[in-house]
Amino acid sequence: MKNFFNEFKKFIARGNVMDLAVAVIMGGAFGKIVTSLVNDILMPLIGILIGQNFSTLSVNINGAVITYGAFIQNIVDFLIIAFCIFTITKILNKFMKKKEEEKPAAKSDEVKLLEEIRDLLKNEKKNSK
Repeated sequence: MKNFFNEFKKFIARGNVMDLAVAVIMGGAFGKIVTSLVNDILMPLIGILIGQNFSTLSVNINGAVITYGAFIQNIVDFLIIAFCIFTITKILNKFMKKKEEEKPAAKSDEVKLLEEIRDLLKNEKKNSK
């Protein structure tokens, strides 16, 4: 049992798990902000344009109420979050690409071996003179 807890402790202490935990917390907070933006700002403005509260848009079919206004609000939430994630990913990819371009290309083992042979031959020429 002690070994199990030690493994769990190592797992939790790894950087990836902590990064993931931070990302989940930040994502939840960001989701709340986007939901508030949609529900409290965008949809009331759209409601003014259509003449009624958007979230109350519904249809009654055989006693079942289908609230399609709330569904559309959730679609708008999703689209805003997806756009933000797309934008952040695009910026990060551009940043990572620049970083990769800055790094010199790693030499293959064959190139290293050929350089060593070249250097040995140069040294032999110098020593033979």
